[in-house]
Amino acid sequence: MKPVLTFVIPVRHPDNARDWDIIKRHLRDTARSISAQDYPGWQAVVVANHGADLPDLPAGVWVKRVDFPPNPLPHPRAYAQRMASGETVHLDKGRRLLAGMLHALELSDGAPGHFLLMDDDDFVHSGVAGFVAANPASNGWYFKEGYIWPENGTLLYRRDGFEQECGTSHIIRHDLFRLPGRVAAIDEDEVKVMGDHNRWRDYFAAAGSPLAPLPFCGAVYRVAHNESWSHSRGIWRRYFLTRAMLKNPLELTRRALRLRLKTRAMEAAYFGLPG
Repeated sequence: MKPVLTFVIPVRHPDNARDWDIIKRHLRDTARSISAQDYPGWQAVVVANHGADLPDLPAGVWVKRVDFPPNPLPHPRAYAQRMASGETVHLDKGRRLLAGMLHALELSDGAPGHFLLMDDDDFVHSGVAGFVAANPASNGWYFKEGYIWPENGTLLYRRDGFEQECGTSHIIRHDLFRLPGRVAAIDEDEVKVMGDHNRWRDYFAAAGSPLAPLPFCGAVYRVAHNESWSHSRGIWRRYFLTRAMLKNPLELTRRALRLRLKTRAMEAAYFGLPG
């Protein structure tokens, strides 16, 4: 069966990790989530450096090995450092994503369906492949809504504007990338665009191929862990315990209504766990 959806998961250089065991555990969780798709027409490509120790991965998840160097400005904490390092982060991630997409073209004889470009520590809804299969001609979708989940927490926050916060937030038809035969042939600025999910929606709209909002919550963004590139905070400090929110009880109430319990049904739909 030709894939209707190909997941592409870039994994950072080992030199950019504080704790590689965390990276491996998160990647294993992400692969489990992907493999729980309720439609069989999917494949996944994990992009990792030669020599990087990876967990056992389920059937349908392939590994593309690369020799890209580490990001020279890893884990910036101060705002100014984060802005200065953004270009290098986007270049590194873009290279890895493009290498994965090119490998997917080879695996599927040039027909990988749509791409879902995602981070190596997030989770996806089990119905995304089936949804894509029902809409094969669509340009793709952005995840207008998704869940924010602090690792090991019992609550999730349903986030509007999810595509601006999480890297696992876009499904794009493969031919819209106009991929050349090799990563090095792509202009560096284009590579940086591919490494910056905040630019994808506007980029494809400007190219005449607008993306539609996905009509359900497509992913879970894992936050508040030691290997997060964005140093993302938990949902309380991020959405509730701010000066602006404490002065606006109406908005505070509205946000409280977006909290969801991590039920067994939620675990089955997103985390690849038995329902």
